[in-house]
Amino acid sequence: MENTAQEYKDMVVEIAMNHGLNIIGAILILIIGWTFAGWAKKFVAKILGKSKKIDITLTFFLSSAIRYVILIFTIIAVLGKFGVETASLIAILGAASLAIGLALQGTLSNVAAGVMLLIFRPFKVSDFINAAGHAGTVKALGLFVTEMATGDNVQIIIPNSQIWGSSIQNFSAHATRRVDLVIGIGYDDDIDKAITEINNVINADDRALKSPEVSVFVGELADSSVNIVIRVWTENANYWPLKAALTKNIKHKFDEKSINIPYPQRDIHVKKDL
Repeated sequence: MENTAQEYKDMVVEIAMNHGLNIIGAILILIIGWTFAGWAKKFVAKILGKSKKIDITLTFFLSSAIRYVILIFTIIAVLGKFGVETASLIAILGAASLAIGLALQGTLSNVAAGVMLLIFRPFKVSDFINAAGHAGTVKALGLFVTEMATGDNVQIIIPNSQIWGSSIQNFSAHATRRVDLVIGIGYDDDIDKAITEINNVINADDRALKSPEVSVFVGELADSSVNIVIRVWTENANYWPLKAALTKNIKHKFDEKSINIPYPQRDIHVKKDL
């Protein structure tokens, strides 16, 4: 037993003599790398957090990614201290990364698209948009998918690559929007009177902005009616309420002033052979 204990002691002494400096160096590299990785994560998060254009999700993703990259190089450096062929290890990691990238090509494209959406911010949470063939209010914007809700509160999950690869209509991007209406009157009705009454309805609603100026004009001589085009600017939040109110109130005003909104009609002439 004494000989065995002495052998263990000699082995420990030999390892300490031969690899002591490597072990100490590896521990120091690990401590420095771990500390620097944490500091780099906080520093990047602080810098990106100052920008109003970069979403907090992207800030967390980039800062965490930098931390993991530093830790990977730290581990490689530690292994190098013990004689591990780091060049071969890096080559293996590169090949593995390529294989994983090919296997997750669709997922990575969604991540790349999510990063672009978070950087350029064509829309934000609570905006009403039309993208990838779907219209709704944005509920969440992540690195992989965007969550939307339709007007009747149906959830839609869209991969980010589909949104980034299509045109995006953001109805909430600007403070004001223009309400467009087309109202038809009969050919026998007074056009100027109809335009005056329409202006009276618009002026009576405080949600209609005075600037830009309201436009009311004859847009078309249609088959069954003279179509009057109405263009009114309002604050974004008042778009649908104002559109509904104008449509209703113009109809009431026309009924009050005996101005007809004609039904579609056709004149048919029947000729009899004599």
